[in-house]
Amino acid sequence: MNSHINKTSNQWLLHAPELAVTPQWFEPDFWRQQDKILGQSRGRNITWFVGEKNKPMVLRHYYRGGLIGKLITDKYLFNGFKNTRAYQEYALLIELEKRQLPACRVVAAQVKKSGLYYRADLLMKMVDGGQDLVALLTKQTLDNTLWQEIGKTIAIFHQNGVYHADLNAHNILINKENKAWLIDFDRGEIKSSQGQWCQDNLERLLRSFNKELGQLPQFYFTMANWQTLLDAYQLQLDND
Repeated sequence: MNSHINKTSNQWLLHAPELAVTPQWFEPDFWRQQDKILGQSRGRNITWFVGEKNKPMVLRHYYRGGLIGKLITDKYLFNGFKNTRAYQEYALLIELEKRQLPACRVVAAQVKKSGLYYRADLLMKMVDGGQDLVALLTKQTLDNTLWQEIGKTIAIFHQNGVYHADLNAHNILINKENKAWLIDFDRGEIKSSQGQWCQDNLERLLRSFNKELGQLPQFYFTMANWQTLLDAYQLQLDND
């Protein structure tokens, strides 16, 4: 992996050699002071959109989920820098870029160790014109071509052995060219072969669609849409 690591006694910065990344890059206030906060996304936690308008970036802090996240919000047990969530996601995104797969392009990562634990952040390029699939489906129906695009894209990741640990409707973006991109590869990995994990990915995604359908007052998703996605997914696998 052709990346540079700046290390102090308790902090690691990981980035491309040509970038002069500093710890301030991972602080929203640093961007706010320069009037370079472009926006934010509020899900379970805040994700910041920062930088120049023509080169927007996504700044994401690592937070715990589930029950433990209510007790320990953002600390993880430190077991070596290369075992941290940030390093592993950074390395995976570099590999996905090498394979020219439609996933976020990583900019930099930070790991800060304190005692037995660490906190971490990731900085990525924004997908050009990317729109959250859930946000799209609250406004309009999608034509079959887009559902086919989503199914084909998921199949291409699976053909490359790419396991997405949290494949849900929020982690699929549609860019300005109506191409599907996957985001948030925390805990993702590249597996040696396809297997049950592929089906598990799809079932998780379907549960996500049904969850949004049950919670949102307006959400344009039907099982016919799902079947169109599945048919395109299988066609891509068959044509491999």
